[in-house]
This record gives sequence, C-alpha cells and structure tokens, in this order.
Amino acid sequence: MKMNEYQEAAGKTAVFPSDPSLEGVAIYPVLGLAGETGELVEKFKKGIRDGSFDRSGALKELGDVLWYVAAVATAMGVDLQSVAELNLIKLADRQKRKTLKGSGDNR
Repeated sequence: MKMNEYQEAAGKTAVFPSDPSLEGVAIYPVLGLAGETGELVEKFKKGIRDGSFDRSGALKELGDVLWYVAAVATAMGVDLQSVAELNLIKLADRQKRKTLKGSGDNR
C-alpha cells in the first residue's frame, strides 16, 4: 500500500468533533498523536521494567501513531507522500553536511 492510499483509507475512519472554532486547525489530531505516542512509549517502558516486551501491543500503538500522523497531514492539507519526501530530503542534506547527529531543527 502506498502512503497516500493509507492516508485516504485512514481518513474514512476519522471521527473528529465538529467545532466550527477549530475548523482548519490540526489540534485535535495533534493531541491524539501525542496520546498515542505516549502509549507506544509506555509499551517500551513496561518492557524495560518487566523484562518482557509486548511487540504485538507496540505494533498496534505504532499503527495508531501512523493513523494520527495521517490525520494531522490531512488536517494540514498535505499528503503523506509529500511529508515523507520532504523528510528524506532534509535527512539527505544533513547526511551530506555531516550533521545527522546533534540537536536543533536547523542543523
């Protein structure tokens, strides 16, 4: 499945509150993304604590993270393919300039 196909299919399952004051704003799916990312982190944390990693549960949470990434992109009016391509361009530039390590958005 291609990224934009996933985004379109995922969008068919989106149920967001209809609040006219939030129209055109990606805040609802951004909050969902933060929550699901936290749930994914919890799977890893509990794996460290318990000495047993729940791979299946982590993959489900990772899928939820992907769903929300698609939802945020849709709310911003951009397709996932474009997001992925821009990210790879950014990373290739950092690699070329030997700045993959470090911190900050503009390295």
